[in-house]
Amino acid sequence: MTFTKPLAQLIGHLERLPGVGPKSAQRLAFHILRMPEDDVRRLAESLVAAREQIRLCEICQNVTAQTRCEICSDSRRDSTLICVVGEPKDIAAMERLNEYRGLYHVLHGLLNPMDGVGPDNLKIRELLSRLSGPIEEIIIATNPTVEGDATALYLGRQIKQLGIKVTRLAHGMPVGGELDYADSATLLSALEYRREL
Repeated sequence: MTFTKPLAQLIGHLERLPGVGPKSAQRLAFHILRMPEDDVRRLAESLVAAREQIRLCEICQNVTAQTRCEICSDSRRDSTLICVVGEPKDIAAMERLNEYRGLYHVLHGLLNPMDGVGPDNLKIRELLSRLSGPIEEIIIATNPTVEGDATALYLGRQIKQLGIKVTRLAHGMPVGGELDYADSATLLSALEYRREL
C-alpha cells in the first residue's frame, strides 16, 4: 500500500529506531495520527528537548541533563567501587536491585571487531583515567555474549596492571530454573562460575 508522503516519511523515520520493523513503524505512525494534537506536540517537544539537553556525565559517561549525573553527585555512594556497564540502560537494571551502592562507568558499547568497534570507539580511556584515585574494585557487568566477554577480558587485562581488583558478574542458571530445560552454554557457565557453600 502506498501512503501519503507525510505518513510515509513518519513511517520511514520510525523504522530507523532499533527494534522497530516496517509493521511496528506503521502501527506507531497510525497511533500517533490518532493521538490528540496536544499530545503529539508534547511528544515532539520532548524528543527535541531530550536531544538538546541530554549530555554525558563528565565522570561516568551516563546520560544526564547536568554536568554530573545524580549518582556521581551522591556523596553517599561508595567511591571505591565502580561497576562498568555497556549502556546507560544497564545502570537502571542494576539500580532496580537497591543493593549496589557504588559508582558506575558506561562504555557506550562493547568491543566488536566485526563491526569495527575497537577500544578507541568506547569510553575506555575515560574509565582508565578514573582509576588513579582510591579504587578498590571494578565490577565488569557486560552482557554474557561474545562481545561482552571480549570487552570484560580486555578491561580485566588493562585494569589488573594497575593493581586493582577486577570482578565479573556471575552468570549461569536463573533462580527457579530447571537443569533439564537449560541449554548447554548456560549449564557450562553455571558450572564454571559455581561458588562454595
